[in-house]
Amino acid sequence: MAKLSYGCAGLVAVISGGSSGIGLATAEKLLLDGAKVYILGRSRARGEAAVVELAAKTGAQALFVACDVSKAASCKEAVTQIGEHEKSLLHMQQACRSQGATSEVQRMEQEWHIDILINSAGVYGEQRLENMGEADYNVIMDTNVKGTLLLTQACLPFMYGRGSIVNIASDAGVSGNYGCPVYCASKGAVVALTRALALDLAPAIRVNCVCPADVDTPLLACQLVDANGGYTLADMAAAYPLGRIGRAEEIAHVICSVASPANSFMTGSIITVDGGITAG
Repeated sequence: MAKLSYGCAGLVAVISGGSSGIGLATAEKLLLDGAKVYILGRSRARGEAAVVELAAKTGAQALFVACDVSKAASCKEAVTQIGEHEKSLLHMQQACRSQGATSEVQRMEQEWHIDILINSAGVYGEQRLENMGEADYNVIMDTNVKGTLLLTQACLPFMYGRGSIVNIASDAGVSGNYGCPVYCASKGAVVALTRALALDLAPAIRVNCVCPADVDTPLLACQLVDANGGYTLADMAAAYPLGRIGRAEEIAHVICSVASPANSFMTGSIITVDGGITAG
């Protein structure tokens, strides 16, 4: 397959949930496109392993930054670390061009920015409402909704005047699903948030939402374990008009296309990538 170009060379991209699944696949495509990629996650071990994997696949270096998106202080600290790294890169670039250009270096350090934010961190919980506890609700809402809000809030000061935000929701946030009402509610909130932010942040920042259906990721593997034989991967695949579930790289392609500067007239859009399951 020919290498795809998204026009993101040199752009700074921040991806929450970037150490696995859809976030990791998106990081790979953006690195291949020439973007500077920062992947955020709670586990340093998984994050550092992801950086090694990405380097092996792309020949480019992503940077892992530890972050719990459900905590405002953690989001702010992660963005501060990204800023310090970007400033050091700008300083080195300028030093290579011209020794002693102190004022120019200071100006460049002050103007570091984030071009692309992808809110991919998310958790899934399958539980009927009558069995749900408050702690179960908090786990899902704190990551899927509050996490999207807090990381966006932390990044915004460094995006004003430019940029693209892509939130990752779900087909369950568009049409609902069986047995996971809180998860559906959380992803429906991300859909509504996307539309609201698209209005608030226009025209400088575009905000869109990609809504995948079932995708072959570690999150899905955990879901099947939790199902304890109640359904199988084959059962899930049979529900789709295309006869299979999605692959992470397929969703990543759509995310990169939406984030691309070439998509400059798209904002407030909710894009389903679901094998046709919502078509009926």
